[in-house]
Amino acid sequence: KAQRLLAQRRPQKAFFETLIRSLIILCVAIAVVLSSISVCDGRWLLARGELFGLWHFCTVSNGSVLKCSTDLGLANVEGLSVGVIPIRSMVSFAVVVAIFGLELLMVSQVCEDANSRRKWSMGSVLILGSFLLSAAGVLSFSILMKDHLTFMGFTLTYWCEFIAAFLFFLNGISGLHINSITHP
Repeated sequence: KAQRLLAQRRPQKAFFETLIRSLIILCVAIAVVLSSISVCDGRWLLARGELFGLWHFCTVSNGSVLKCSTDLGLANVEGLSVGVIPIRSMVSFAVVVAIFGLELLMVSQVCEDANSRRKWSMGSVLILGSFLLSAAGVLSFSILMKDHLTFMGFTLTYWCEFIAAFLFFLNGISGLHINSITHP
C-alpha cells in the first residue's frame, strides 16, 4: 500500500523526454570518444609532405615512410613549438571536463532524487565548457598554422575534434533547453 502511494506521488517522465535525454547522453559519449581519439593521435594537418600535430612533426619521405619527431621546432613554423602547448592543454582539458559533464548527466538520470535537475544542468554547463575549450583549441591550431592550411590538408583526427566541438555545443544547449522546458 505504501509503495502504491509513493508511485502515485512521483510523476512519471514522458517517453519522449526520456528518449531525448538518452540521446543527449549518447551523443555526448560519442563526442568524448571522438575528442579523445583526436587528442591522442594529434596529427591534424598534412601540408606539402609534412604532417603537423599536437605531439609530433612528421615528414613523408619518398617511400611513404613517416619520419616523426617530438621536436616541433624542426617544422620551421614560427611559434609552433610554444603555441601548441596551450592548444594541447585546451583540447585535453576539454575531454576531462566533458567526462565529468557526461557523468553528471548519467547520474541525474539513473539516481533520480531532489537534485537530479541541478545535476543535469551542471552537466550541461560542463559540456558547454568542453565546447569552449575544444573550439578554442581547434581555432588556435588553425590560426597558428594559417600559412599551411588547405581544406584537403586537414586530417581525419582534426575533423574528429571539430565534430566533437560541434556535438559538445549542440548537446550542451539541448541539455539546458530540455531541462528548462520540462521543469519550468
